[in-house]
Amino acid sequence: MVRRKKGGMRRQSFLHGALILMIAIALEKVIGALFKIPLAWILTTVGSGYFGFAYSIYAPLFSLATAGFPIAISRLVSENTVRGRYRDIRQIHRASVRIFLTLGIAAFSIMVFGARPYVTSVESSSPENFLPAIYALAPAVFFTSMMSIYRGYYEGLRNMYPTAISEVIEALCRLIFGLAAASLIIRRGMDEYASSGTVFGAKASSAAYAKLATLPYAAAGAIFSVTLGGLFGFLFLFFYHKKNGDGITEEMLRYAPRPAPGRVITSRLVRTAIPIALGSLAVNLSTLVDSTFLKMRIGDIMQTHPEVLLKMYQKDLTTEIVRLKLVPSFLFGCFTNANNLFMLVPALTQAFGISALPSVTAAWAEGNPKKLRYSIESVLRIVALITIPCGLGLSVMSQPIAALIYPHNNPEIVGRILSILGIASAFAATSTPINSMLQAVGRMDLPVKLMVVGLVVKVVLNYTLVGIPRINVLGAGAGTLLCYLIITVFALFFLCRITKTSPRLLPIFLKPALASALSVGAGWLIWKAAARFLHGAPATCLAILATAVLYVVCILWFRALSRHDILMLPHGEKIAKILEKHNWIR
Repeated sequence: MVRRKKGGMRRQSFLHGALILMIAIALEKVIGALFKIPLAWILTTVGSGYFGFAYSIYAPLFSLATAGFPIAISRLVSENTVRGRYRDIRQIHRASVRIFLTLGIAAFSIMVFGARPYVTSVESSSPENFLPAIYALAPAVFFTSMMSIYRGYYEGLRNMYPTAISEVIEALCRLIFGLAAASLIIRRGMDEYASSGTVFGAKASSAAYAKLATLPYAAAGAIFSVTLGGLFGFLFLFFYHKKNGDGITEEMLRYAPRPAPGRVITSRLVRTAIPIALGSLAVNLSTLVDSTFLKMRIGDIMQTHPEVLLKMYQKDLTTEIVRLKLVPSFLFGCFTNANNLFMLVPALTQAFGISALPSVTAAWAEGNPKKLRYSIESVLRIVALITIPCGLGLSVMSQPIAALIYPHNNPEIVGRILSILGIASAFAATSTPINSMLQAVGRMDLPVKLMVVGLVVKVVLNYTLVGIPRINVLGAGAGTLLCYLIITVFALFFLCRITKTSPRLLPIFLKPALASALSVGAGWLIWKAAARFLHGAPATCLAILATAVLYVVCILWFRALSRHDILMLPHGEKIAKILEKHNWIR
C-alpha cells in the first residue's frame, strides 16, 4: 500500500517499507552467502580469522560514524513531514552532508592509524598478518558514511527503494570483486612458490606453509571489495538524488513554515544521534569483545594448558597451524564462520527496525494510542514470526547446517558454536526493532544503557568462560546469548511502560514459538531419517524445506496473522480476502 501526499510525494506504510527492505536484505544475504561461503572455502579457517578480525575493528567505527545519524535524520524528517515543515527537511539534508563528511574522515583516520597499536596489543604472534585486511577495509567506513546521508533522508520520507537498491549494489560488488581478488592472490602466490620457492618474496618451506603465507593478502583482497561496494553504493545514491530529488515540490516549500536555523537543526541532529550512535557502538563492540578476548584468552590457554586444546581439536589442527602459533586465529576463524550464520537473523529484522521508526514516530507525534499499539503489535508479531523459527532452527540443526555450508571448514566446531549462537540470534534479532521503537518515541538513551549492561555481562562471561580450557571458544557464544537475552527483555518492558500500551504479548510470541517447536522438531526427525538414505547435503536440504513448509502450515492453522498486518502489504486487500476465505487470519 502506497500513500500519496499532495505534490506527488509517495510514502510507504510500515509493512510495505519493511517488505521492500526485506526483499533487498534477502537479495543481499543470498548474494552475501554466495560471497562468504565460497570465500570461507578459499581462505580456509585461518584466513577467515584474518577477514573476521578486520571486520571486528571496522564494525564499531562504522556504527559510530553511520548508525546514529541516519536514524536521527529519519526520525526528524518523519516528524517534520507529519507537521508539513518541508523547509526544515531540506535543512536537515544540508546539515547531514557536513556531519557525515567529518565523521567519515575521522573514522577512516582512526582505523588507519590505530590498527597497528591495537593488533600488536592483542596478537602476540605474527601481528603483521592482520594488517593488510584492516588497511584494505579502512576506506569503506568513509564511503558508507557518505551513503548514510541519503539513506536516513529517504527512510524518513518513507521511501525505502534507495536504501534497498544501494544495499544490493554493495552486495554485488563484494561478490564479484571479492571472490575474484582472493582467488587470484592465492593462485599468484602458489604459482610463485612453485617456480621459485617463495611467496611474495618470502621463503616457504612447503606448499602448506606457502598457502598460509598467501592468506593475509587474500583476505585483504577479498575485504577490499567492501570498500568498492561502499564507493559504488554511494555513487548510486548521489546520482539518484540528483535525478529524482525527494518528492518535495516548490508549492510545498512555498506554504511551509520558515525553517529553523542551520545550527539549531545540526544541534538537534547531534543530540538525537549521539545516544543512538553510542547504542549501536555498544552493539558492534560485542564483535570487538569477541575478537579481543577469544584471541587473548585462547592464547593464554596455549601458554598454560595447550594439551587440552590440542587433544580436543586434534582432528582439525594441522602441524603447520600449531607450529606457527595460529591456534587462536584458527578458533577465531571457526567462530567467525558460525557468527556469519548468526548474523543472518538480525539482518532480516533490521528492515523492520528501519521501517518501523517513521511509522511509530508518526503515531507517537499524533498522540494516537490506538494507532501506536497497532504499530507496536504489528512489528512484534512479524518479528516473532521470523526470529523464533530461524533461531530455534539454527540451534537444533546446527551440525547439519554447518556441514552443509562449511563442509571443508571444520563443521563440527562451527556447529557446536552455532548451537548456542542460534538461540542468541533470536534475541539479537528481536532487540533491534524494539530498540528502534524506543528511539522513535524519544528514548534514544535506553538502548544505549541496556546495551552497556549487556556488554558488561558479555565481557565478564567471555573473559571467564573462554579462559576455561574445556569451554574455550564456546564461552563467547554463551556470553552473546545472555547479553541479548537481557537487552531484549528489558527493552520490551521499558517500551510498554513508556508508551503506556499493553501489547498482547502472549499470542504474539506463543503462537510462533509453538509453530517453531513443532516444525523444527519434525524437521530434525526428518533429517535423522533421511540421513540413513541421503547422505550430507540432500538430507539437510530436505529437512530444512520440510521445516519451512510445516511452519507455514502451523502459522496458518494457529491464525497467528491479523487482517491489519496483511492490509499493510502491497495488494493486502486481495491477500486478506484469500486468507479470510480459508479462515487463516484473525
